[in-house]
Amino acid sequence: MNQEHISRRFDADLEGLRTRVLAMGGLVEQQLVRAMAGLESGDIALLEQVISTDREVNRHEVELDEACNNVIARRQPAAVDLRMIMTVVKTITDLERIGDEAKKIAKMACEVHRGEPRLVPKVDLRRPAEIALAMLRKSLDAFARLDVNASAEVVRQDRDVDAGFKSAMRQLITFMMEDPRTISSSLDLLFIARSIERIGDHAKNISEYVVYLVKGRDVRHIGLEAMEREVAAK
Repeated sequence: MNQEHISRRFDADLEGLRTRVLAMGGLVEQQLVRAMAGLESGDIALLEQVISTDREVNRHEVELDEACNNVIARRQPAAVDLRMIMTVVKTITDLERIGDEAKKIAKMACEVHRGEPRLVPKVDLRRPAEIALAMLRKSLDAFARLDVNASAEVVRQDRDVDAGFKSAMRQLITFMMEDPRTISSSLDLLFIARSIERIGDHAKNISEYVVYLVKGRDVRHIGLEAMEREVAAK
């Protein structure tokens, strides 16, 4: 087998990993959409579907992790190819955790809607959830296209999700203080708001891995402005 053929096989292996990551990302994205739809509609069957599908997300992570280990063992990649595999391993971990948060949202939504009618405060969770979903989609698109500029946009959006969480938390605390009958459902909604905020964090992580993949620079914890300078550097 000549070197060119080996190289083509290796490229095919890497492309297969990328494709499978995006498929896993699509499944996780669907989980979040369904969880928020179930929260709004009270559709318990839809929420239970989100909870049960989490096993499929976990299966994707395990299988992809094993596939990465096999590629490393067989190909012994170096430089950018090794960064690609490391990016895949880190990305699927964050995707699995996003799936976990979607499952938590579904479980809390079941608590809100199932059983005896409860006094449920009106608080806007749709807006931060929409931003977190947009961040997830954009981070996966950045991974697919190796687009570091899109990655920087995701990091900027994380501030909006954080602000939405803090606003929801303030509103829910006020509801609980003014009317103790709202405490139970307010706490459920607070857990949901926290999960949305964490989903934004995981999407941000994925976008930062893309910068590492393309630039070879770890931009975690360096701040938005420093990351933007790194992205702009030639």
